[in-house]
Amino acid sequence: MLAITEPALAGQPRPRAFLRVGGATLAQHQLGLALALDCQRVICVARGTSPELIALQHAAENAGLQFYISTGSRPLSGLVTAQDELVVVSEGLFVDPASVVPCFDGTTPAVLVQPVEGALAEGFERIDLNRAGAGIMQIPGRLVENLHELPSDCDVPSGLMRIALQSGVAMREIPAPARTAANWRMVHDDTEAHGVEIEWLRARFSQVQGGGTGAAIARHGVLTFGSSLLHAGNASNVLSAAVLVALSISGGLAWFGASLFGFLLVALAGVLVESSRLLRAAERQSLGQLPPAIPRADALGWLVDVALGGLMLASVPRLFGETLLSWLFPPVMLILLMTLVPRVVAGGPVRLAGDRVLIALVLAFAAAFGQVEPVVEIMAVALVIVGMALPLRRQG
Repeated sequence: MLAITEPALAGQPRPRAFLRVGGATLAQHQLGLALALDCQRVICVARGTSPELIALQHAAENAGLQFYISTGSRPLSGLVTAQDELVVVSEGLFVDPASVVPCFDGTTPAVLVQPVEGALAEGFERIDLNRAGAGIMQIPGRLVENLHELPSDCDVPSGLMRIALQSGVAMREIPAPARTAANWRMVHDDTEAHGVEIEWLRARFSQVQGGGTGAAIARHGVLTFGSSLLHAGNASNVLSAAVLVALSISGGLAWFGASLFGFLLVALAGVLVESSRLLRAAERQSLGQLPPAIPRADALGWLVDVALGGLMLASVPRLFGETLLSWLFPPVMLILLMTLVPRVVAGGPVRLAGDRVLIALVLAFAAAFGQVEPVVEIMAVALVIVGMALPLRRQG
């Protein structure tokens, strides 16, 4: 059960549930939580319908959930049976599903709590002298009938929490690590939502290592501008389109013999691919979506390889009498080694072997002096030596 009743600010009609964090509304984040907890139905307690609520309904139904709207505490009892297990999420709660799932065993009802210090300032409700609610609980469906004893305009999640505790439902304290960073926060307005979004991105991406120069630049860019891009919506789609534009222009530059600038655009495309990968991962987590079998960033990475190979060929004129295979061999071998070596060889330097951005920049420098062909051959030989010298990656 999700609550969508409280306005974000006094005098504004938009509920807190529709504040945006990471490219999705808080209600959509909570919908992802419902999917992570294997819920079958979603009930939204709301004063009425709205375009945002209809969009939430479509998202729930597309995910295979049944969706219902209750206009208050009284109609809620008609939607919940005594045999149901009801997960109640407070309005404005932003929580990482990976932190919530281990707190429930799927069968035993529990009201999640936390130490009162700091929780009251964040907007969580006090339970007793030492504990405050954590904004989420799993309770027996039969307790919903007790809402009839409360005023019709009561705060439904708060009322259900009090009813559950009085009925003997156990309290379960959430682990301290789950309360760190932006994993478990109560959001009240746009300012708090923006702050949580920045903190969430930093916690998600600042510890991601590996990937080479392109990935490092992409992480820095996402940490700097990702919040604004996600807040505007369709961030990964915009970056994916930018990749296609950059690669198209690089192809045109290769046609006119400006390989130097073509390689620079391929390097830019490589950074944009890694940025779109990070932002798309954030969007999927926001919406509770699983990654596809072939991520879009992987497909775009293949296009970067094609563009990189095309630019190498455009920079190496085919000699009279030279066979097609001989002409194709150096760039094709380099790209194959760039893909193979990081997969089978372990070690820190191996990240550079598959770093398309770094290799494109090196080739741009070589193109400035007309030395693309020998540089391609040297890099291919270097990758073979790396593959022979470093230990193999352990499987499993």
